[in-house]
Amino acid sequence: MRYQFFTCDVFTTTRFGGNPLAVLPDAEGLTTKQMQAIAREFNYSETSFVLPAKSGNTRAVRIFTPTREIPFAGHPNIGTAFVLAENGYLGEIDTGTKIAFEEIAGIVPITLSQTPGEPMECELVAPGKFEIGPAVPADLVARALSISTDQIRTTIHAPLVASVGLPFLLVELTDIDALAQIKADTQVFHEIAALGVMPDIHAYVHHSALGFDIHTRMFAPIDGVPEDPATGSANCALAGLLAHTSPATDLVVTWRIAQGIEMGRPSSLVARAEKTRGEVQIVRIKGASVAVSSGELLV
Repeated sequence: MRYQFFTCDVFTTTRFGGNPLAVLPDAEGLTTKQMQAIAREFNYSETSFVLPAKSGNTRAVRIFTPTREIPFAGHPNIGTAFVLAENGYLGEIDTGTKIAFEEIAGIVPITLSQTPGEPMECELVAPGKFEIGPAVPADLVARALSISTDQIRTTIHAPLVASVGLPFLLVELTDIDALAQIKADTQVFHEIAALGVMPDIHAYVHHSALGFDIHTRMFAPIDGVPEDPATGSANCALAGLLAHTSPATDLVVTWRIAQGIEMGRPSSLVARAEKTRGEVQIVRIKGASVAVSSGELLV
């Protein structure tokens, strides 16, 4: 069997920047085992497989890392929406076109914006309610990142798990130099996993430079992703946490987030969170994508 595929770079307007993604726009007939093998073959942080919707939405989407299927992720949704729109699978697109993907984590609404002469942008609404999980000792996280414990800032929150559909261990650092120094120690990531805690670490620092508010790095070596250049789901969880820890009971706030700089794949993400009566209600992530390649897989 032959299956069409497209690749794109997500959260960037520059080819070979951002986070690469492979998309199979018509994956009907593939087994789970075959999807996992294809994801290993591409060896990107994620590969997405598009199927007919079962509940009246635009499409169903399954997302695989090189090692496992995951319930939700940011850049595969942004990139899949872009690929389907760019290649005519969604019909005519204009500013404000709305679609919805059915995924394990729930329904993922996406708004596509297409202005003539400008890159297409897609903005998703995270499918899960903002949730906080367990905290992890700062010294253990510091060892996992090969930095000192005093480079982890704990005045607002300890290193802790948070999720809006996919959990991450969120860690605030003291400064941009600490972020640059990180080197993941995979053995310590296994120690964190042995505690029953999600070991995918998303480190961040508030740093205003080049039009950005926050700089981040994400490491998931146990998932086959030594470092990810742009992680929409992790930055969604981060936006939820920042809104949650804000003293304001009602707010709508936007952050421009830089990621992937240390990898030579600079990425730009826009996260938004809405909080009402002390509870985080909605988290969104937005970005552009650029086409890279297309072809056929022999399965």
